[in-house]
Amino acid sequence: MKKKLVGTLVSVHTSSKGAQRSVKVELDGFVGEKYRGFTRVAYEDDVSPEGTVRRNERQWSGVSAEELAVIQREMDLKEPLMAGTLRANICLKGISDFSKLPKGTKLIFPSGAVLVVEEENPPCDYMGDQIAAKHTTNSGKPITGALFFEHAAGLRGVVGVVDVPGVIKQGDKVIVEVYET
Repeated sequence: MKKKLVGTLVSVHTSSKGAQRSVKVELDGFVGEKYRGFTRVAYEDDVSPEGTVRRNERQWSGVSAEELAVIQREMDLKEPLMAGTLRANICLKGISDFSKLPKGTKLIFPSGAVLVVEEENPPCDYMGDQIAAKHTTNSGKPITGALFFEHAAGLRGVVGVVDVPGVIKQGDKVIVEVYET
């Protein structure tokens, strides 16, 4: 059984060019993305021993505008928390509990491009350090990586693979077919 939702693509990013109006996606990932490829090397705390070459289930990452707002509020950030700061490739609005989309969920774009969710993207210390370097709090309290880890748990978005190539554009209406068992 599939449940269909509709969201809007707020922004699209690559690590090489930052925010863009549109991005081409191929079967091996986002054109211009450093994480593009069919394989990747396992990192520390991965499911495989560090350094193992394995299938790349992280060809793209996505977040929701609503969940970013919750993290921003919970961390008491003065400046808006943006998808690019978290190095997300896409930011959608209108999909509740975006980070809880189950494996197998499809994001279908008007061009025919399809992204498939593989897993939730957990917070990491590196992103916490990036936020601490770029943001201040309303209260003036210092930001630590641990603060991000605490407040972004369950809200950091998802990662996945490209199922069908195409072009995705800022403003696209995205059909989200939630895989349900």
